[in-house]
This record gives sequence, C-alpha cells and structure tokens, in this order.
Amino acid sequence: MSNWTFQRDAIDAFRFVRCDFDPITGTARLVYAFDDGPELVETITVPGAPFELDDARAAAVEPALRLLHLVAGVSYYKAAVPPKILIDSYAIDAATAGLMETIYLNGLGEFAYRNGLDLHDRIRFPADAEDAASAASAGLREHALVAIGGGKDSLVSIEALRALGIGQTVTWIGGSQLIKACAERTGLPTLNIGRALAPQLFEFNRQGAWNGHIPVTAVNSAILVLAALLRGVDQVVFSNERSASYGSLIRSEDGQTTTEVNHQWSKGWAFESAFGDYVARHVAADLNYYSLLRPLSELAVARQFARIDHYDAWFSSCNRNFHILGERPVNRWCGVCPKCHFVFLALAPFMPKARLVGIFGRNLLDDPAQTAGYDALLEYHDHKPFECVGEGIESRAAMAALVDRAEWREDALVKRFAEEIRPRLESADLGVEPLLVLDAQHRIPAPLWERLRAHLAA
Repeated sequence: MSNWTFQRDAIDAFRFVRCDFDPITGTARLVYAFDDGPELVETITVPGAPFELDDARAAAVEPALRLLHLVAGVSYYKAAVPPKILIDSYAIDAATAGLMETIYLNGLGEFAYRNGLDLHDRIRFPADAEDAASAASAGLREHALVAIGGGKDSLVSIEALRALGIGQTVTWIGGSQLIKACAERTGLPTLNIGRALAPQLFEFNRQGAWNGHIPVTAVNSAILVLAALLRGVDQVVFSNERSASYGSLIRSEDGQTTTEVNHQWSKGWAFESAFGDYVARHVAADLNYYSLLRPLSELAVARQFARIDHYDAWFSSCNRNFHILGERPVNRWCGVCPKCHFVFLALAPFMPKARLVGIFGRNLLDDPAQTAGYDALLEYHDHKPFECVGEGIESRAAMAALVDRAEWREDALVKRFAEEIRPRLESADLGVEPLLVLDAQHRIPAPLWERLRAHLAA
C-alpha cells in the first residue's frame, strides 16, 4: 500500500470501507478508499458529547450514520469516478441504492458538464440487502436544528420560526467567522459542527483528480440528520426556496438542443422530497426534514427579508467571502459575483435605495462594468450562472419593477434594460406579484404550515 499512487484513469473501484461513531467524543469517522489505496478518513464532530442514547435513538443513529457515510462519499468518488462502487462493511437495500444514484448523478450534474463526463450509466450502487422495514419513532422532542449559511434566506426562516414560537438551535458546519457572527447575532442557541475532509483529497487534486462542484447541501443535510438524533430533536430545517429547483438552460453550439444543468440541485424540491421521505421511512419516523421557504420564490424571500433590518450589517450571500479562512471579512460583498448581483437586484424592489446601497457599499445597478453579469441573470444572450440565484423570470420582473421607480430608472443598467431588453419581452411576463404567490409543494408539517402561511401574509 505504501507504493500506491493516485492514477485517476487507472482506478477501478471506489470503496465505502466503514463508518463508526463514538458517543463519548461525538465524532463520526467516515472511511473510504480507491482500489487497495490508503484509507481516506473524514471526521464529523457534533458538540455536546458525551451522548447518552436510549435504544430508540441508538437504533436510528445507525442508519443515519450509514446515510451520512454514503452521501459524504461524493466528495471522494468524484476524484476518479471509477466504474465500480463497493461497500465493504455493510449492505444496502434497493431504496438506499436508488437514493444514492439519484443524488450522485444529479448532484454531480454541473461537475460532469464542466468536465465533459457522462455519468448516466456509470453510477451503480450495489443493492445486496433485502428491503428494510419501516423506521420506528425515535422519541424525539419538538425542536428544530436550523441550518444557517450567513445569507438572507436562513435568517428569514429563523425569524419566522421565532415569531411562531418554535424552539430552535442555529446550526452550521465548518469554521466560517462570518457565519458564526451572523449566528450569534440571532441571540439563539447555536451549534457549530466540525467537519474535516481526508487530507489526501487535496494531494489527489494536485495529482490530476477530477474536480468541481458537489451537492454540498445533500452532505450538510445528512450531517444535520445525525446531529438531530444525537441531540434528540425532531426537525432539521433548511431554507431553500422553490426557485432552487430550476437550473441553467444551456443551448448547444448549433442551437438545436438545450440541456438543463442545476448548480443547486440538492437545494431543489427533487432532492428535498426524496431525502426527506427516505429519512422518515428508513431512519426515524418522527424526524422531519424540510425547507421552510420551499413555497416561496426568491423574490418572495427577498420581500420577507426586507422587513427585517436586524442583520443589515451582518449577513452576506456573497460566496467569495466563504473562501476566506480566519477572521470575518471587512467587506462582506465583493460586488462582482453572481450572488452579489442577484441579491442586490432581488432586494431592490422591496427596500429603500439608501438602505440597500448602504448594505452593499455601492450601487451595483449604476455600474456599466456589471452589464455581462446582469445579462446572465436576465438570461439575455447568456444562460443563468452556475450559482444559487433565482430564475431568469424573477430577475426580469425585478428589473422591470425598477424601471417604473424614479429613484432607480436613471441607473445605468436599469436604463439599459428599459431601452434595449424590455421591448423584446412580453409585458405579461414581467409582473412581480404573480411571483410572490405561495406554492403548495413542500414538506412543512401541516400544523406549522397553516401558521406560517398566515405569518408570511401578515
């Protein structure tokens, strides 16, 4: 084994070697390997140990740990995408294999597109176990672990749950100082889960591994499911809106075919519904996994956020900030990435101009250098960026709303939209109000949904 070297195209199999959890330290160890190469060990550490688990919760932790092992393996599998997938220390049934194939194939969609790979007949998980019996209840108490990412969406969820009197713990994974500061700003109990990737993965990248986007939300969802069981709580809450279900439509060079590639597939409804149903049926019947914002469009979320000013100096949806290690960055918005472009545009119809410009430090819509970025959001001569941004119809409606407002209409990009782009569009497709209607497709528990709907309409 000491002579083993990573040779991407020569690797035959990716192995799920084993997984274990130590309730004394709160650390899960997820072990993988390529062929007979070195063990790749990832660790997940949940604060609050030692954990004393009764029989019902211990019975649920085992399938939750295996679910996490399988989902988190996507970070390593993608390095070589070998033709075989092997599970060494346990067997899975057809439902589990099917879920994993769905997550890997769709969650690696952008990765495959960018690397020119076709994974459709390549990802096959071995279904060697008989179908598992339906999961029992784990005796969980009513409380929510709410994932926070430092942006507007999770803060809308947190404040909605607070208003509805739902006990919650604000939860994040990793060492971002920006997220930590934002979480502490809520004044609620917090939970910072540690995740350490196997160090060899970075060496493999230097040696020519395939690299690219993975379904991070799927991995984080599996981590929070395990954490919820360890802490004995019955809800894992994310803040993914319905717009996340729609990808970028990419035309072929000849214009004859269109391919949809969804950068945020694991934030979409297809993932949420499949994963949430699996958790209830195979992990714990009383553990609810859902997105509180699923019925809302991005614009509807922006409208809700505009009603809250408590986080103006704290939140950031700029992904470039989350590449910075160490201290909380002074400038929370880079002002040039698709996330900055979109969040500025989405908030503009609902927020006084002075407040919005104060948050970002400048007016992005009066900067001609941002033209190409906004054209992509508008799907004008370009496709939607590979980023967690709203649909083109939302960007077009938001821009159209600004054309009719004196404080915005003279800004360079708003003026350009009015003169060059809006005449090419159907006026009936440019209304904001139809995009604010709540959708009925979600996994929010019924009693909570009735109260949430009234809160959002207030």
